[in-house]
Amino acid sequence: GWDPMIPTHRTTADSWPKRDIYADNLEVGRAISIGSVSVSADEIIRFASIWDPLYLHVNGDRAQESYFGGLIASGLHTLAMFQRLAVDAVYVRWAVIAGKGLNKVRCDTPVRPGDVLTGSLVIDSVRPDGRGRADVVARGEFVNQHGQHVLELEVESVVLTTPVAGQDDSVPGGELLC
Repeated sequence: GWDPMIPTHRTTADSWPKRDIYADNLEVGRAISIGSVSVSADEIIRFASIWDPLYLHVNGDRAQESYFGGLIASGLHTLAMFQRLAVDAVYVRWAVIAGKGLNKVRCDTPVRPGDVLTGSLVIDSVRPDGRGRADVVARGEFVNQHGQHVLELEVESVVLTTPVAGQDDSVPGGELLC
């Protein structure tokens, strides 16, 4: 069965492709599909049992009495699924130094067992800092099989720009990075 503590994803530490997409290669306004994921009751319960054990995420019977009328995924679980798809589809190839922020995170519609979530990213801005890197802001979303938005967020990343001969692309002090 699925275990949130054991990665079962496509990208592994040994299978990372070359990071060949730099900040200055990113096109503002471009929409990028990150794929889809199906959500099961077992996955909802197992993730929440470890990371967000509210009754409406871990107990199907008690969840029937909740405002939502049944089991729903944790917002943290929804965000983690989005990140997994984004890494496999996009970030694995970008020359990412680190994540800088998650902003405007909204869980608009509950995620229920059996839902199929489809994600996308739109690049909103690329701001070079003159030190061989840029702040990249992308807007992300997950929609369910009914076309309802279940997650919206803004992701800020620090991404290397195309290397210039003799340029040091190390991260001085790692300031403001998580």
